[in-house]
Amino acid sequence: MSASSDRTPAPDVGAARTPSTTSGTEGAGASSARVPDFFVVGHPKSGTTALTQMLRRHPQVFMPMKEPRFFAPELRSRHRHLGPGKAPETLDSYLALFASARPGERVGEATPSYLRSHEAAARIAEVAPGARIVAILREPASFLRSFHLQSVHNHVETQKSFRRAIELEPARRRGRRIPRLSQSPQTLLYSDHVRYTDQLRRFHEHFGREQVLVLIYDDYRADNRGTLRRLMRFLDLQEPAEEPATVETPPLPGLRSLTLHQIERGVKLARLNPRSRSPALRAVNTVLPPKLHSRRFEQAWNKVVYKPAPPVDEELMTELRRRFKGEVEAVSEYLGRDLVSLWGYDRLG
Repeated sequence: MSASSDRTPAPDVGAARTPSTTSGTEGAGASSARVPDFFVVGHPKSGTTALTQMLRRHPQVFMPMKEPRFFAPELRSRHRHLGPGKAPETLDSYLALFASARPGERVGEATPSYLRSHEAAARIAEVAPGARIVAILREPASFLRSFHLQSVHNHVETQKSFRRAIELEPARRRGRRIPRLSQSPQTLLYSDHVRYTDQLRRFHEHFGREQVLVLIYDDYRADNRGTLRRLMRFLDLQEPAEEPATVETPPLPGLRSLTLHQIERGVKLARLNPRSRSPALRAVNTVLPPKLHSRRFEQAWNKVVYKPAPPVDEELMTELRRRFKGEVEAVSEYLGRDLVSLWGYDRLG
């Protein structure tokens, strides 16, 4: 993949050599700094959000902001300065996220793009070589369909048709047909997201297999609590006295109007950034009334902007499964588990 001219420089972790005195994980930017004991590295749309929410409820766990993406700056949004939170840009500001953790708490963070990044594993190992890594894999075609819909909602993708978005990948790999406001052009190279074997190898190379837990989305869906208990054992967490509550993230709707959805995003950003230096956001704030809408207006707006999620294109899903069968066979052999049968790739014909 060619490098993007607007790629964010790699984070400076070269000074992260001194062992921490307050955490069991080795390596920190300062002698008293906390570094994460564990990382949930992805994939997105594979249960990572629900898993993270359940971990945050554990009394022994401290997890700060969602998706700091510090170790994968090349996959950060080009427009992150317009967002509601300030993503850490330096090692000191990153480590400051964990400064409020109490003694005895397990410190962690979740950034689903780390698994896809070619450099995140090495960067994490430089700062926290003793950390434990959690990855979740989902059947490739289902994952990409869900990820595409999320990308449309996140204004990364402007092509509402999943089939057309897949067909555009060769052109986008050459730097063409990329949406003008795309936050991270590399995100649009869909097939790169499901190179599971290479992704796991990068983390195994830097952490070893004993420090990496690979979960399968199907197991998580079938036995939510059992999977969480397995994760707690891996992270050396005590099982809480009360059974952990199951978290279900709601499915995304389809988009009826991409333009109105983008307008809605601009309004939200303007509300979150009332003192923004962006001329566009300042202009939106100037014309917005103090109370933009009532409950009735919101219901009417949602009917205009959103619609039920598009039905599954079974023909396309079969095409993708045939395309990715070799990868599923490879990761099955790599993990020593028959994902070919679990995901139905043995029935493709």
